[in-house]
Amino acid sequence: MPTIIVVAVLVVALLFFSGVYTDLLWFNQIGYSEVFWTERIAKILIFLAAFLIMALGVYFSIRAAYKARPVYAPDSEHEDNLNRYQLQLEPIRRVVMVGVPVVFGLFAGTAAMSQWEKVMLFLYRVPFGTTDPEFGLDLSFYTNTLPFLGFLVGMLISVTVIAFIAGILTHYLYGAIRLTERGIFASRQAQIHIAILAGIFLLLLAGNFWLGRYATLQDNGGYRAGAMFTDVHAVIPTKAILAAAALIVAVLFIVAAFMGKWKLPLIGTGMLVVTAIVAGGLYPWAIQQWQVKPSEGSVELPYIERNINMTRDAYGLTGMEVTPYNATITAEAGALRQDADTAANIRLLDPNLISSTFAQLEQYRPYYKFPKTLNVDRYTIDGKVQDAVIAVRELNPAGISPEQQSWYNQHLVYTHGYGVVAAYGNTVTADGKPEFMQAGVPSEGVLGTDTSYQPRIYFGQSTTDYSVVGAPSGTAPIELDRPQGNAAAATDNASDETLTTFTGNAGPTVGNWFNRAMYALKFQSTDLLLTNGVNEKSQILYDRTPAERVAKVAPYLTLDGNPYPAIVDGKVKWIVDGYTTSSYYPYSQQQQLQEATTDSLTVAGGIAPLPNASINYIRNSVKATVDAYDGSVELFAWDAEDPILKAWEKVFPTTVKPFTEMSADVMSHVRYPEDLFKVQRELMGRYHVTDPTNFFKNTLAWSVPDDPTTKATDKQPPYYLSLKMPGQDKTAFSLTTDFIPQEVKNTDSRNILYGFMAANGDAGNVKGVKSPDYGKLQLLQLPDATQVPGPGQVQNTFQSDPTVSEQLNVLKLGQSDVINGNLLTLPMGGGMLYVQPVYVQSTGSTSYPTLQRVLVAFGDKIGYAATLNEALDKLFGGDSGAVAGDAGVNKGEGTGGTSTDKPGVPSGGENTALAKALSDANAALQAGQAALAKGDFAAYGTAQKALETAIAAAIAAEGAAVVPSTPEATPSAKP
Repeated sequence: MPTIIVVAVLVVALLFFSGVYTDLLWFNQIGYSEVFWTERIAKILIFLAAFLIMALGVYFSIRAAYKARPVYAPDSEHEDNLNRYQLQLEPIRRVVMVGVPVVFGLFAGTAAMSQWEKVMLFLYRVPFGTTDPEFGLDLSFYTNTLPFLGFLVGMLISVTVIAFIAGILTHYLYGAIRLTERGIFASRQAQIHIAILAGIFLLLLAGNFWLGRYATLQDNGGYRAGAMFTDVHAVIPTKAILAAAALIVAVLFIVAAFMGKWKLPLIGTGMLVVTAIVAGGLYPWAIQQWQVKPSEGSVELPYIERNINMTRDAYGLTGMEVTPYNATITAEAGALRQDADTAANIRLLDPNLISSTFAQLEQYRPYYKFPKTLNVDRYTIDGKVQDAVIAVRELNPAGISPEQQSWYNQHLVYTHGYGVVAAYGNTVTADGKPEFMQAGVPSEGVLGTDTSYQPRIYFGQSTTDYSVVGAPSGTAPIELDRPQGNAAAATDNASDETLTTFTGNAGPTVGNWFNRAMYALKFQSTDLLLTNGVNEKSQILYDRTPAERVAKVAPYLTLDGNPYPAIVDGKVKWIVDGYTTSSYYPYSQQQQLQEATTDSLTVAGGIAPLPNASINYIRNSVKATVDAYDGSVELFAWDAEDPILKAWEKVFPTTVKPFTEMSADVMSHVRYPEDLFKVQRELMGRYHVTDPTNFFKNTLAWSVPDDPTTKATDKQPPYYLSLKMPGQDKTAFSLTTDFIPQEVKNTDSRNILYGFMAANGDAGNVKGVKSPDYGKLQLLQLPDATQVPGPGQVQNTFQSDPTVSEQLNVLKLGQSDVINGNLLTLPMGGGMLYVQPVYVQSTGSTSYPTLQRVLVAFGDKIGYAATLNEALDKLFGGDSGAVAGDAGVNKGEGTGGTSTDKPGVPSGGENTALAKALSDANAALQAGQAALAKGDFAAYGTAQKALETAIAAAIAAEGAAVVPSTPEATPSAKP
């Protein structure tokens, strides 16, 4: 048995060592060893401090109780039983006296170690330069000092309580405390021991009451966050009284320990309990019920104003520009003339729908894949900024054929993806496919070629397994690189694939047997240890997603759920937004991050929401880049004035670079982060109201509308658009969202537009110079009596309008699905313009959506056509005054129209030929189904011919340029 235990301990120790050693290799290779050592040394020191405090406290309490044991001959059966227990314990007494404190010390150390961030923020705190409105203390006291003091006092109270219990049990076991016929007997030494521990506990309790005064400013349990009227006039004073009372009782206990008179401390304890109940509970309750509630709308106003100001400051909303916007609902000819730049940039490609389109047109091999949701960025092409929908062709290990799913192939051959694929956001081809600006294998396009940028993707969002790469010069390559030559014409033969060898510095070396053995233990892989595919130059790549890498080198950051790729400086780099957060900012409203950042995209699995944590302060303090080829990470201090980031820069002084070192290329692709914007827009539903009276009434509250393109009730995601906001001089790449009246469960709310918010995401294109307009928030506030329809109303109009339905029914023929793209809202033409691309997808396994129609709306008028340019012209009386990005796309004539008809009322301009053709098609479909049910294949064939004829007639009547596919069905006889 001892041998087995020793072997088990050695195995566990070896596994632990391999984990620590390989982590050190990883941090050394990536250049962030400072983070490894600082974090681990801090955790070890905190663990040791908490371990020693708990262990020594419990040990000396047990030891003091043991030394105070009375020596006597047992004179009762009870004492005789205790004597037998003592005799049984004596052989292991020393072990127990040491072992029990050690066990509690290990628990305390482990718990304290997890609080290392609080300790470091306290030790390296940086003042905010702003004070709270109640005590006049710098805000860093609340975000850095108070959490640490609360942690410290809480731990000391735990030590005192456990030491007290351990001492009582030891006294009882050795007879210093015993039950007699007269009651409880305690020896003099036991009384002193108990009194001292009680005094220490009360001193700590007094400190806790005193700190609780400040913690009321962080309270989220009331009507609004922070100290309200009752807190300021009742809770804070009573906590001070309780602190003083606890201090007095603590002194009484310590005095009693030496005087042996227990009457005063016992009376004091009783009075403290009564005071806590009356002053700490009943008095604030009475103030709230009898003084606040009858006049809540007036007495709470100063404190509500504090909450409004502090919340807006904590979430970066203070500098928001609010613009009254009296939006018109009348579509007049030429209305978009002043918004020509915005019209030219209106995005038609929906990045949330066209992943499968990218896959079918640009995937080339099953071992490649595109993300479910693509990204929106912008590139300067021929001197003009163009919005682009962009993705990288990442490695898809699941796409490797089953017969090739060997360890060798998975980890040595299939190691990386290849190339960037990007399409113009504002136009499509004549048949509705994306107009690619960068595509192909090898990579070609206006963004560069595989000789002007490094197209190999070793680090990406889908790359989660490890790979072993690299070899000495002259070694035959074994890594599969890309399809050879014209990939579109290539086959799946191995001879059609080029091979390569990784030449960068991206992972720890496994060229020596020791490192190789350590990584074999880490990944529990004997193949890694025994394979002949590893050589003296081999590197092992792991932790390969951008978020994983940034999280390891900057453990204090909360990371945005949507890293995005960009071609910058001749490389593909992932740009990751990092947030510093706090949940201790005074008077600031708490936000649940996961709830605030969940919308229809996160529910569908396109991107990830933020973690399930509550915060009341957030800053986009860091922009990080991760090289897709070698995995190198750079951190830039984007908000250099953030005191939380400044504190972490003192903890890790060499890890974060000033943003002045950011290249012009990277600067031009920075954008306003989505998750920060989602958190801010959630707050803006209430905190756009700055008058405390109106805020209290809550009559002007807003909600983020549900996504009208989905069946579920999930919030509409924000959208990236290039637009020129009213009152601005130039177009900016912005993140936008809508607001409608507050939605209350189980009630009917009007879906009309009350607000439109945009965040400027253009940081400029000069190295190290951030545009002063970056991050500027602008809110267009529509009048309360507005009649501008909201997204839900517009979508309902699109779906119920008879003329639009007639057009879309043609697209549905031939087993095709009509898919509504993202419904975009744009402040144009003095009102609000809605634009929605409509995609058609057949039902085959290799089908993909193509853009076939564009729906537009302005006020109560809607338009539709095969192109956006045509739809806008039809919407605005034949001439919108602007030219859309797809103006040069020819999809045929006569494919559009306008409508102001109410749902269910036939349009005056109804196309009778089209209506007859649709009716004939429907009849043919029903006849074919009936024939199949009877097994009458001759009748089925006749019905199919009739259906084809009807479809052709419908297309001719509708004037469509794109002919939908006809049904393909193989009838089978019924038994």
